[in-house]
Amino acid sequence: MRILMIEDDEILCATIPFQLKQEGFAVDVAMDGEEGLYLIRERLHDLILLDRLLPGMDGMDVLKAMRREHISTPVIFLTALGQTQDRTEGLNSGADDYLGKPFAFEELLARIRSVLRRPAAMQLSARLSFGDIQYEPHTLTLSCGGAKTVLSRRLGDLLELFLRNPGQTLPRQTILLRVWGMDSDVEDGNLDNYAYILRRSLSKVGSRVRLTTVRGMGYRLEDSHAG
Repeated sequence: MRILMIEDDEILCATIPFQLKQEGFAVDVAMDGEEGLYLIRERLHDLILLDRLLPGMDGMDVLKAMRREHISTPVIFLTALGQTQDRTEGLNSGADDYLGKPFAFEELLARIRSVLRRPAAMQLSARLSFGDIQYEPHTLTLSCGGAKTVLSRRLGDLLELFLRNPGQTLPRQTILLRVWGMDSDVEDGNLDNYAYILRRSLSKVGSRVRLTTVRGMGYRLEDSHAG
């Protein structure tokens, strides 16, 4: 699991990531809202720890911007603004949890684990749809009309990533990190092989959905009949 911490407190930026890494998480840090939103748009993280009071673009603006762009990554607000009105505003704007400062690391860890369990449970049975295709992650089944095919786990993970970001160009490095992970030694050319197999799978079920190569960048899933 990879966490993005957006926080301008230098002490917290040193201690919290260190403690989280001891618990097995990978952690990236941004110290202002603009940098944080840039990293959020890379869609590399499983959860975001977001300070509400940030220099420049504050945490609430970051949260609203990512939700407007349909980025559903879970967010836990970490903030000294702990009044009921502040908590309500944060949760209504799309935060998944809200933890007031100061806090014990054990409580933060419990909140993180709780929030991460929620999407995993929902995604297990969620059917993903785009254009004329449907994909069921728990059975690895791709279908279009009455035609169906079962994908490999890796190919299914690749398709799921595109289905959760339809119509968006995903950089090659983003795809490799999300599907194969940071510690994998997979070669860049393997992605092209999987893209080829995914295209064959879409063609096999007779779909009009296309996996388009964006030269010099990555890939984009498109509905050829859209627009």
